[in-house]
Amino acid sequence: MTANSLPIFSTLDPQAMAKECEDLLAESRRQVAVVVADERSPKWSNLMAPLEEIDDKIGRFWAPMSHLHSVLSGDAWREAYSACLPMLTAYNSEMGQNRPLFERVQAFADGGEFSRLSGPRQQAVRNMLRDFTLSGVALEGDKASRFAEIQQRLSELSTAFSNNVLDATDGWEKIIDDASDLAGVPATVLDNLRESAQAKGLDGYRLSLDIPTYLPIMQYADNRELREEVYTAYVTRGSAQGPQAGKWDNGPLMVEISQLRQEMAQLLGFEHYSDYSLASKMAESSQQVINFLEELAHASKPVATQDFAELSAFAAEHGVAELNAWDVPYFSEKLKEASFTLSQEALRPYFPVEKVMSGLFKITGQLFDIEISAHDDADFWHKDAQCYRISRNGNVLAHFYLDLYARNNKRGGAWMANARGRRVLEDGGVQQPVAFLVCNFSPPTSERPSLLTHNEVTTLFHEFGHGLHHMLTQIDCLSVAGISGVAWDAVELPSQFLENWCWEKSVIPDISAHYQSGEPLPVDMLDKMLAAKNFQSGMQMLRQIEFSLFDFKLHMQPGISDEAGIDSVINAVRDQVAVFQPPAFNRFQNSFSHIFAGGYAAGYYSYKWAEVLSADAFSLFEEQGVMNVEVGKKFRTEILERGGSEDADVLFKNFRGRAPANDALLRHSGIAIVKGA
Repeated sequence: MTANSLPIFSTLDPQAMAKECEDLLAESRRQVAVVVADERSPKWSNLMAPLEEIDDKIGRFWAPMSHLHSVLSGDAWREAYSACLPMLTAYNSEMGQNRPLFERVQAFADGGEFSRLSGPRQQAVRNMLRDFTLSGVALEGDKASRFAEIQQRLSELSTAFSNNVLDATDGWEKIIDDASDLAGVPATVLDNLRESAQAKGLDGYRLSLDIPTYLPIMQYADNRELREEVYTAYVTRGSAQGPQAGKWDNGPLMVEISQLRQEMAQLLGFEHYSDYSLASKMAESSQQVINFLEELAHASKPVATQDFAELSAFAAEHGVAELNAWDVPYFSEKLKEASFTLSQEALRPYFPVEKVMSGLFKITGQLFDIEISAHDDADFWHKDAQCYRISRNGNVLAHFYLDLYARNNKRGGAWMANARGRRVLEDGGVQQPVAFLVCNFSPPTSERPSLLTHNEVTTLFHEFGHGLHHMLTQIDCLSVAGISGVAWDAVELPSQFLENWCWEKSVIPDISAHYQSGEPLPVDMLDKMLAAKNFQSGMQMLRQIEFSLFDFKLHMQPGISDEAGIDSVINAVRDQVAVFQPPAFNRFQNSFSHIFAGGYAAGYYSYKWAEVLSADAFSLFEEQGVMNVEVGKKFRTEILERGGSEDADVLFKNFRGRAPANDALLRHSGIAIVKGA
């Protein structure tokens, strides 16, 4: 296979992965030892280049395997993943604490050649030295071994947490025999529920906890008892509460994860894990993050309070004097329909996935001077998967895979993952980046294509924004190309930025057409959709701030001794910012994979932080034209192509001409009127 060959998924054998991983890491250790033992003065060619080659080989082994573990799961891939992950974690810990290697990199940074390196290569060296410090390279003896033990254990715990959430999600179902029990649920959703039952050899309608089922039930099912039952099952996943109480309990894992993170941070001299997390982010201090979130909460809470008062009054008019958590999505949707005579489900027929994709490709093609075409020769892991190439002037720049539909044994949510990074090869050629883009939309049925809600359209644009950040990079240094090396609180900038085009009246015809007639989205529906953009924006803002403050404050705790300590943190945050309290049995935190099994520990605030950046960046398009190709080129060259090659605040200022401000985000959310209240 060449450097630019795509993975042959059908040849990957989960049974062979553990041995391949073991052999690969053994060879990597040998090659690192050769680099360290080199007696010549350290240069890019005899130090950083071979280290990059080693890291790339490991990445190209791990990326497709990790991907298959997420989109196929099942016992075979889960066992392979669980066998390889500890080996990789141990290897990374060992490299992070390799003092001779660190000293050689430090000597290179202190030498004369460093100043002659390109900016991206200098940034790569600086990042490596920082990561050595954060990996405990300065620790000795028992502290060094304890740090490695903690990293190993945290890797195991995060995998177990993720598996529990997946198992709890897949482990609950309810069969409804009588369609009258599903009154209010749209026909398109009923079709999916019926086919889900048929796929298991059952009659009736099969309810599950995957998002394409859960959300429509909560939003549309008139049966209040059914909503309560489904809500209870969903918000108690991975806990000692609810219908699966204790079966896949993440409570003890959360406690141990919190304790180990705190211990790890203190071993490195940080007061708490939140400070440790910020060492590689844009934000300068924990207090700055707290202030940022609390200022947004202060601006948003009056609007959220008004939102909830309107919702409560509306529910009371319809016979529900006191809202429960399972009533909020239902009456919110009813109020939205009453206020704007429009629902997400009414929009769905106008957003068939093929039309949305073609419009997305057209918009990004014009903005960023790229062509996107199907790559039909690729090998796939599932019949629903697709592959595309990105080109400019006939030259291929990158490839990406799409896996859009929900199914059993597939991790929930939506994400973009790095399948392969860009770098210069020994022969002078360029290794092209490859991305995985994964969603969990309702699949097509035997009678119609997959139809998206407008919320799902924005999800697709969001993930594609991540993909463009990775794929359009022009940086040739692997560790700072694409999304690599980008500060975590800036990595959401391109993704949230691209969502803005989903709301632009002039481009919505490019992404919408009725799946049967081909008619464009009617003007009155379009106007109502745009008018409803900021519906309950205050409540939505506070919801994300609640998650962010919980995450960040949890990781500032000096000691978590039990699950009650975690619960007390989220309860205190809700008392501070929420306008509605969930029931006591709610255990949202037990399935909060972003922070307990993903990369967002003490970093969930990044969504709001980057949303400020993205709204402010988009304001330049608002000023000069949303399809202005010159502004698009500037965003491409100053943000997308630069990857992590320079500090994110510098790149933003290069694009926008100034530091970011909150004003655009508040204005886009309809909250600017209470700013400073």
